Amino acid sequence: MSGLEWLAAITSALGVWLTGRRTVWCWPVMLLASVLYGAVFAQDHLYADAALQAVFAALALYGLWCWLRGVEESGQVRIATTTAQTLLRDTGITAVAGLALGLALRAITDDPMPLSDAGLSAYSVLGQIWTAKRYRACWVLWIVVDVLYALLFVQRRLFVTAVLYAAFIGLAVQGWRQWRGVEAHTP
Repeated sequence: MSGLEWLAAITSALGVWLTGRRTVWCWPVMLLASVLYGAVFAQDHLYADAALQAVFAALALYGLWCWLRGVEESGQVRIATTTAQTLLRDTGITAVAGLALGLALRAITDDPMPLSDAGLSAYSVLGQIWTAKRYRACWVLWIVVDVLYALLFVQRRLFVTAVLYAAFIGLAVQGWRQWRGVEAHTP
């Protein structure tokens, strides 16, 4: 790992930790992490991953905007509830988008696991959107995505990154617990 990659990983972990603490500062940190990882991936010629970081940077700005509208007097962000119908709709749309992207990657790239890469990328975007919308369910999605990413990185022999994603699993479990009992109905 390069110094830049270490900085990106630490910044990303800090952003996830701050998200669990329900502070709007998570979003500027996540924006910085996206920029740093974008540079890491661009240096390694991983252009699709670099482009995904641009999407994450835009979603960090969206998340900041959403969370600034939900700050309580305590300084923490109010958690929103959602319906099972919304969760099912969003996961279904994401499955279709991930499949379409995976088929495109299989047709035009030499990606050895295009459906896995595309599906995990699509659900990562959904995770960011749900986090921005302050849905507690985002943590369950992050746990699943991070477990699958960790397994993918082990299979690809990217052990340091696999360990980072294992740490993300722990942070997501912590976030789930910290957001328990603080959900409020959205207007």
